[in-house]
Amino acid sequence: MDKITGFFLLIVSALGSFAVFAAVQRFFSPRDNERSPMSDISDMEGKETSVFNKLEDSKNFWDKVDLFMVRNMKQGKKLEENYVLLGSPPNTDPLKMLHIKQLSVMALAALIFLPTQSPFLLVFSLLGFFMPEAGYYSRKIRARQEDIIRNFPTFVDLSALMIESGLDYMTAFTRIVQIAPVKTGLELEMERTINEVQLGYSRRDALRRLSLRTGLQEVRSFVGLIIQSDELGTSLVELLRNYSADMRFRRLNRAEKLAAQASTKMLIPLFIFIFPTVFILMLAPMISDLMRGGMPF
Repeated sequence: MDKITGFFLLIVSALGSFAVFAAVQRFFSPRDNERSPMSDISDMEGKETSVFNKLEDSKNFWDKVDLFMVRNMKQGKKLEENYVLLGSPPNTDPLKMLHIKQLSVMALAALIFLPTQSPFLLVFSLLGFFMPEAGYYSRKIRARQEDIIRNFPTFVDLSALMIESGLDYMTAFTRIVQIAPVKTGLELEMERTINEVQLGYSRRDALRRLSLRTGLQEVRSFVGLIIQSDELGTSLVELLRNYSADMRFRRLNRAEKLAAQASTKMLIPLFIFIFPTVFILMLAPMISDLMRGGMPF
């Protein structure tokens, strides 16, 4: 009887925790605002088939749970954005990322319940839903963005140089990708953009998709300069050179800011590790003499 009661309490706690999580998620989720076509970052956004569309007509219970989380907890768009920012790795998709988050909740629930045998502590297992995103996905996205932005000023300078020599900007991008000795994340993304143009995307759509895949403000501004130059007929070479100089100036300011913060951040390890060790070395002989019966002088 006690086992049945405990199992019943476990189920009630799990369902209650899930309901509380759903309510909080829906309460704090931002409202959907209508966006003007002029402010939309990509003309192609929303026109591609989502991986979650195949869950619509499924009769499977777990597919219905996935569809509930995608629709009512606003997880679909967020997972798709993270998947794009990760570079669309071939071994995963947004649905698999959702399953990983669900498995993290179950694993954390087992780790909490097995030692404590308390079903009421299972509410903390909902933290596992955010662990993959906070601990792994965000770190991978940040590392990928740093890899892209590292050589971006040089890429902009080379583009300006080749465009000044008479090449079209898309041809210039192709030449830069071809002569690159090692293809970093930036070259891979530009190669993907070039392939999209060859497959039939307009140049504007391909460039805006590039800004979506990187998630970097610098790339968005770069794409905006190219589109503005196409629309207004202004000189793209001068725009790119000024933009490259501005990026290097901001990078220098960021490095100076981090260098100024280094001395302050060093205080924490000094107070935790260095100062206690110095005090122990200085005061240990004195404390030893006091414990033996007095000072030697």
